[in-house]
Amino acid sequence: MKRVVILTALIGLLAAAAATLGSAAPSARAGGSEATRLPAKPKLPALPAAVKARGKWEIGVKCDTPPFGWQDTSGRNRGYDIEVARQFAKWAFGSTSKVNFTCVTTASRIGTLTSGRVDIIISTLTWTAEREKTIDYSVPYYGAAGKLLVKNAVTVGKLADWMKGKKIVSTSGSIYDRWISNCFKETAFQVVASPGAGVLAVKNGQADALMYDDSFLVGVAANDRELKLAANTFLKVPWGIGIRKGETSMKRWVDASVRGMKARDMFSAILRRTIPRRFYTLFRKSAPSPTNTLKYPRATTPENNCPS
Repeated sequence: MKRVVILTALIGLLAAAAATLGSAAPSARAGGSEATRLPAKPKLPALPAAVKARGKWEIGVKCDTPPFGWQDTSGRNRGYDIEVARQFAKWAFGSTSKVNFTCVTTASRIGTLTSGRVDIIISTLTWTAEREKTIDYSVPYYGAAGKLLVKNAVTVGKLADWMKGKKIVSTSGSIYDRWISNCFKETAFQVVASPGAGVLAVKNGQADALMYDDSFLVGVAANDRELKLAANTFLKVPWGIGIRKGETSMKRWVDASVRGMKARDMFSAILRRTIPRRFYTLFRKSAPSPTNTLKYPRATTPENNCPS
């Protein structure tokens, strides 16, 4: 019973974090004169035949990760990734409603894509060389970084020293899972089913820290007086849209659409609508724009880069 009460309280906490999106920064006109001179819609390649024949998209998204992919109390999908998906629907079919969403987790999303259940995944998918052996990535559509969520009394020092003997939680199959396995042999790592379960583990004292994307953790820390973000930042690697290998027409269409949104500064506008107002300045450089180009670190393997 106690665990049920705590879990219910946690759900309320995450709902409160999501509710702060209602005070998101106001939308702005597309930044820069070049963006405002462009036509509303770019010239796009032919839509993949299966998507065109169906008349709508099937897209895998997160449903438990505000402010990027989550469901409100009415069950409506909301967030940054959701708005990107709806823009694809608008450009493909003239309506933002021409898309069905399938909820995926960090561990299930690539399998959901490769099994053919969805056309693409827009699901906080950090680029890794290992994943790129299985799927293709679009050009980047968001730049993420990792952080640690800890209790207020915890002081996190130099990671190479502090992580020894600690118990860290994160989601299965994440870049953080691999990084900890590769670089922190003396750290106890535990997989959790969702970011929310990781927050609960920290609050209950079952884990010393939750390692996850800063964009999710900052909203949690802002709405829970017991928790904070450690100052350490790591694994600054962009997200991409997941595409099945060999689907060249899909990749051409998705890449052209992401570039079209970047040229029109649409990602910045989406970020303004979905991130809490007081956090926008912290994350504005995470959105690709006419003056901000994100690149995958293909020359390195970030999850193998261990701090000294």
